Amino acid sequence: MALFDGTTRSILLLEIIRGMWLTLCYLFKKKVTINYPYEKGPLSPRFRGEHVLRRYPNGEERCIACKLCEAVCPAQAITIEAEPREDGSRRTTRYDIDMTKCIYCGFCQESCPVDAIVEGPNFEFATETREELMYNKEKLLENGDRWESEIAAALTADAPYR
Repeated sequence: MALFDGTTRSILLLEIIRGMWLTLCYLFKKKVTINYPYEKGPLSPRFRGEHVLRRYPNGEERCIACKLCEAVCPAQAITIEAEPREDGSRRTTRYDIDMTKCIYCGFCQESCPVDAIVEGPNFEFATETREELMYNKEKLLENGDRWESEIAAALTADAPYR
């Protein structure tokens, strides 16, 4: 009986007819693909993209040079040098991240007590040379200024889970 059933299906081409019917059904449904360079899909608030250094609303940089991010980085991609200022607080003089070493684990972001270093929403930072992936303090602060509104919204959305 099973042999007869398989032979009948082969002769009547039932599998092909079923496949054509499925294709016909999907032909009139809404498309699920997006036109990537012009449309972008939604990102999770916990997305880990390009690193940024944030500032306080008054314009002062947040980093207090505690060097926790440098200590916790498993790839040893972060280098920090600091010195005390006239008012007694410590601030960084050098904050470098070698993005070719970074594994985007997020430990630097989790260890920072003042949310100074954050992995932002930017995932389009391809370069032509390796030297462009060596981020210094100025580049990181520039990224922070560019993406501050998105970062603040993502941190607010993620706050209940931290």
